[in-house]
Amino acid sequence: MRTAHRHLRRPPWALEQWAVLSTKAKAKNSSSSNSNQSAEVVLSLVDVRKRLPGGRTLFDGVSLNFNHGAKIGVLGANGCGKSSLMKILAGLDAEFDGALWRRPGLKILYLPQEPQLDPDLDVMGNVRLGIAEQEALLARFDAISAAMGDPDADFDALLTEQAALQTRIDDLGAWALQHEVEIAMARLHVPPPRAPVASLSGGERRRVALCRMLLEKPDVLILDEPTNHLDAECTRWLETYLQAFRGMVISVTHDRYFLDNVASWILEIDRGATIPYEGNYSAWLAAKQRRLNVERRGEAAEAKRLARELNWIQTRGQAGNTSKARMASYTARADRVSSARNRLSKLEGGQIVIPAGPRLGNSVLEVRDLKKEYDGRVLFSGLSFSLEPGATVGIVGANGTGKTTLFNIIAGTETPDAGTVTWGETVSVGLVSQTRQGLDPNKTAYAEIAQGEDTVDGMAVRAYVAAFNLKGASQEKLVGSLSGGERNRVHLAKVLKGGHNVLLFDEPSNDLDVATLSSLEGALEEFVGCAMVISHDRFFLDRICTHTLAFEDDGTINFFPGTFSEYAAYMLGEGKKSRITAVNA
Repeated sequence: MRTAHRHLRRPPWALEQWAVLSTKAKAKNSSSSNSNQSAEVVLSLVDVRKRLPGGRTLFDGVSLNFNHGAKIGVLGANGCGKSSLMKILAGLDAEFDGALWRRPGLKILYLPQEPQLDPDLDVMGNVRLGIAEQEALLARFDAISAAMGDPDADFDALLTEQAALQTRIDDLGAWALQHEVEIAMARLHVPPPRAPVASLSGGERRRVALCRMLLEKPDVLILDEPTNHLDAECTRWLETYLQAFRGMVISVTHDRYFLDNVASWILEIDRGATIPYEGNYSAWLAAKQRRLNVERRGEAAEAKRLARELNWIQTRGQAGNTSKARMASYTARADRVSSARNRLSKLEGGQIVIPAGPRLGNSVLEVRDLKKEYDGRVLFSGLSFSLEPGATVGIVGANGTGKTTLFNIIAGTETPDAGTVTWGETVSVGLVSQTRQGLDPNKTAYAEIAQGEDTVDGMAVRAYVAAFNLKGASQEKLVGSLSGGERNRVHLAKVLKGGHNVLLFDEPSNDLDVATLSSLEGALEEFVGCAMVISHDRFFLDRICTHTLAFEDDGTINFFPGTFSEYAAYMLGEGKKSRITAVNA
């Protein structure tokens, strides 16, 4: 019964969230209940419990009401049940205890991480699946208009039907349908309309599926990692679209700028409980830090991590928190390589620690006059830059501009058409690739990372692996049975364990939960070495980078001493066109 529970302060999308809270929260609840009660509930979960086949409970006793028009970001560690909750809400998973209620006629669309397209249709055919209703409405409206030219027509019936059609077309905003399709396909960088589905990459398939879903205009959009494989321009357009979207949006994402710009509420899944917070990601950081400080002394390490990230957000761009300040701190970091005790302390707090590599000399990387062509198209020519000790370079630009090709040339896995790449004598390079190359599917996660060693840089390998959110039984799973996110963390832990002083990352944030990503950022801030990072994650780039290598649309490649946002501000200030002059806050 409802009287048996205390209530959280009722957000517009969660009129009933049962949990044990203070009487202060309950009193605060009563002051806002009247306005919230008037909101339209379109989706409800009542006492929902989800158990996995092995008996593990993902969440228990979840009761939530979701209101029309809410914008919700879902956070939680990998494996906590975020995707399972989304599938339940979308009606794709019926294997749970409790009840799911949906308003009659409610249209929900779900974007999984690996969406399916119709292989018998080309790109445009798949996109048009999302506008079938609008096209039918417009065709019928035109047919009625034509029928009115018949003097024997039943004008009363035709006018009644036409009025209903007009109302529905107005609701869907379908009068300029073709123009809207062209804009969505262009802004999401959807492949050519006649391209066969079989030729598309995973990222291209996601963009086609996302475009189709947005054009279909459902009542509820459920998006699992919507910004994966989107460059900054696509992500910025998607944020603007979703801000104006009249329906409800529920997003599982590690993109913290996206959560700051789109979400008005955060739903956290933490050890089987669902905890709502009012506000965007930055507000969630502050609220959760306060909750951890009050609730459990054992959560002190997590509270400190949140405090560091919140402090970075609040002081971003101020003296001491810029790319120049991070470069200036390199010497100090190199002189205070963490002691074994300090490293163990960080591991006990669940923080990722990067084992130290050889000390870098003055010469790290020299790139001179690189040129590369593919099928007669010049990706880059005359490209030159150098990497100095302590630098972390973010490599940004639209998909297909040559970022990964440059990375492969620098890593030595591909040959340039002209130019040279020269590494310093003391350099040891580690490559974290998107393809997670070199993992043995028949080994356990622990064995693949440990490679027969019990310790690394004075740390127990078991503790080192656990810091990547691979704990307990997860360490004994075979690599071949792991999820994409788990394989990503195994590959990351294996490469970082190598004791390299230069690290190359190709989209490292994909499939990582926010906590692991934040921990990786903290480790890179303390890393005594250099890094180069290909990423579309603007928050991640701003947090760790000292330089930016930007691939622009006109074929120019700019090497800029500053973060992603500092580069964007520079381009705007100079009045130069750039896809990546995104507003991040």
